[in-house]
Amino acid sequence: MSPVLPVVSSLYAVLLALIGVVLTVRVILGRVRTGVQAGDGGDAALGQAIRAHANFTEQVPIALLVLVLVDLAGTSGVVVHALGAALVVARLVSAWGLSRSLGATPPRQAGAGLTALVIVASTLLLAWHVLPLLSR
Repeated sequence: MSPVLPVVSSLYAVLLALIGVVLTVRVILGRVRTGVQAGDGGDAALGQAIRAHANFTEQVPIALLVLVLVDLAGTSGVVVHALGAALVVARLVSAWGLSRSLGATPPRQAGAGLTALVIVASTLLLAWHVLPLLSR
């Protein structure tokens, strides 16, 4: 038996992983710049970098997990691409917004809203695939 690779969602896993690395490096550079090893030491730029990274790590795992499962369930590649691209855009916009301000900004709100929309849409698609299988 050969393993099944969810090719379309794997592309978005790669892109999101690269975004995650960039956000991690920004925190590391901020820590080197400030000498702060835990917390943000009151440095606003470091606090924003930490929050952008944390927000990414809070949201991406569940979104990507559901996207991969939707891909494995046989959803059209076009649909998986649309969801994956929307997720990448959402996370870029959110990271950009959080990097500018910790307050409620339009980019931050747009990123959060679009991420939630991708998670809900992916979850509904997955349920549509799975629920009929449970009634067998």
